[in-house]
Amino acid sequence: MADDSDLEKTEPASGRRLEQAREEGQVPQSRELATFIVLVVGVAALYVLGRWGGHRLMHMLRTGLSFERVQVFDVTGMLIALYDVAMEGLLTVAPLLLALVAATFVSPFVMGGWVFSSNILRFDLSRLNPMQGLGRMFSTHGLAELVKATLKAAVVGSVGTWVVWRERDHLFGLMLQPLEASMDEFASLVLFATLLITCSLALLAAIDVPYQLWEYHRKLRMSKEEVRKESKEQEGDPQIKARIRAAQREMSRRRMMTQVPQADVVVTNPTHYAVALKYDPEKSGAPVVVAKGMDLVAQSIRELAKENGVPILEAPPLARALYANCELDQQIPAALYTVVAEVMAWVFQLNHWIAEGGMPPEQPAGLAVPPGLDPAVGDPDATR
Repeated sequence: MADDSDLEKTEPASGRRLEQAREEGQVPQSRELATFIVLVVGVAALYVLGRWGGHRLMHMLRTGLSFERVQVFDVTGMLIALYDVAMEGLLTVAPLLLALVAATFVSPFVMGGWVFSSNILRFDLSRLNPMQGLGRMFSTHGLAELVKATLKAAVVGSVGTWVVWRERDHLFGLMLQPLEASMDEFASLVLFATLLITCSLALLAAIDVPYQLWEYHRKLRMSKEEVRKESKEQEGDPQIKARIRAAQREMSRRRMMTQVPQADVVVTNPTHYAVALKYDPEKSGAPVVVAKGMDLVAQSIRELAKENGVPILEAPPLARALYANCELDQQIPAALYTVVAEVMAWVFQLNHWIAEGGMPPEQPAGLAVPPGLDPAVGDPDATR
């Protein structure tokens, strides 16, 4: 059983945990940031299109309210006029609406991006539980949302009140000016107030974004037991992996042993190492290591070589150097070409003697390898 500390979610969420949360539709979101982005885009669009749109709306209002007595009794004509005025109004506000819609769709990408998850649509009776709803209302998250809503109302109300109080004389003075001039100045005041409110909401967004990121990762934190379980699921049971590796090594060893009867020579330590070499001039430019092993594997290689009449040469330094510096099915390194060439020359002479008879060739003695290739240097156990 896990101890009590394992039950506490103190570990940061893993990559897999974050991916699962995203698949379930859980991504960090900040309403304050989305509101700020939409307001910024809206203010910018009003600044660019405000004068043009205001003049079009005034023209639409003036023409829409100007008609003759005969037109009042023409139902079809009035409907056509209403349609024309409505289309003109829609075309006037369309750029602003498109800008706001684009901002609404783009704002989620700033933090978590768009997520499409069918898990959100599945039926869950727990969502209808009033006790859970009350629990969410009086939770830390609910308290934070209440604080944010109160702070937002206070900030927006304070900024709006300050603007109205600051411009009160100007606002009363607009009643004495011509309509067109007063509407332009009033629109400028509204734009100014909106800009100040937007800037004040930037402060709220700057506070809310780090909080939402912290809250999101806090909810996804894991206990030590969950981390261990996920690691086991992803990497597999260590015992099973060990058995798989053992089976793979056994298969590799069996496959390697099938190459020993085709080898040209086996170089031994004589008891600690054994390396089987094969040289085929048509396939490679140098001898290739087809089998190698230590201790019991080396003994099996020697016994298999004897059973199949493969020559065995006792050359401890060369055997150790071949084992340490050569991989299976790879050519020997260039530094060992000279010494291995002596061995292969003895093998060819031995095969010629077996086939033709005569004087048997002498085994090469005193085979030395270049410095740095013999692992026995500084390790007396390797000389066995």
